[in-house]
Amino acid sequence: VQLQASGGGSVQAGGSLRLSCAVSGFTRDDYAIGWFRQAPGKEREFVASTRWSGGRTYYGDSVKGRFTISRDNAKNMVYLQMNSLKPEDTAVYYCAAHSTGSRLRIGTTEREFDYWGQGTQVTVSS
Repeated sequence: VQLQASGGGSVQAGGSLRLSCAVSGFTRDDYAIGWFRQAPGKEREFVASTRWSGGRTYYGDSVKGRFTISRDNAKNMVYLQMNSLKPEDTAVYYCAAHSTGSRLRIGTTEREFDYWGQGTQVTVSS
């Protein structure tokens, strides 16, 4: 499984960005896809997750109502639409994946995800 994040950049507070994650190498298993972020000097933080086959989505408390995770299975892409951005959203953003297993679980913690892409930097200025 390979993931490649892109779309980061610099934006003023209140603005929007859309991050993209290109996924490849999925087997017949179902996968959960997630976004995490890490600011300088801080631990990696859960942002959002969903299942490749569809279903529920989960969001970290700090981004609920502002960020939306979505996927385009035909294009093998996962997106993170980020609206009403704040300076505290500044971080390196990572996409990640794990096999859901027979229970079709969707992870929300870093340790649940087995595959990681490289990060993309998001900088929000005030």
